[in-house]
Amino acid sequence: MLERSDPTVEASPGSFEDFYMREYLPVVGLAYALSGSRWGAEDLAQEAFLAAHRDWHRISTYERPGAWVRRVVANLSVSGFRRRVAETKALARVALLRGEAVPDLAAADPEFWAAVRELPRRQAQVVALHYLEDRSVADVAGILDMTLGTVKRHLYDARQTLARRLGVQEEEA
Repeated sequence: MLERSDPTVEASPGSFEDFYMREYLPVVGLAYALSGSRWGAEDLAQEAFLAAHRDWHRISTYERPGAWVRRVVANLSVSGFRRRVAETKALARVALLRGEAVPDLAAADPEFWAAVRELPRRQAQVVALHYLEDRSVADVAGILDMTLGTVKRHLYDARQTLARRLGVQEEEA
C-alpha cells in the first residue's frame, strides 16, 4: 500500500465507494478550513463527491482524482463565499432603502405627531393615512374598512382635538 505522506501521489482510486471512504474526511477537513462551518463543510464535500460520482467513469481515470475533488471543493467554497457576500450586500441595500422610505416625523412637526399619537386609535390612523400618506377619504375608508362618513367624522373629531391641544384656530371652509 502507498504511504499517504506524499500528497502528490494517490492510491489507485478503484471503486467510487473505496475512493469516497478514503478521501471523505480529509476533503471535509479542507472544506471546513475554507468555509469555517462544519455543516457547510460537509455540504461542500458531499456536493463535490456527488459530482465525482456522476462522472466517476472519467474521474477515476485521472492520475489524481482526489485532487479533482479538492479543486471542486475549493471552487464551491469560493462560489459560496461570493454568494454570501452578494446576499449580504443585497440585504444591506434593502435595509438602506427601507431606512430612506421612513418619513422623518421628528423633523416635520414633532408636536403635531406626538398629539396625533395621543388621539383615539382610529382617529390617529385616519389622520396618519390622510395627511402623512396624502390619501383621499375614499382611500382611507378602503384601507381601514370604514364608510366615507365614518372617515370624515374621525377626521373632523381629530382636527378639533388637535386644534384644541395645539392651540391652533381651525379655519372654517
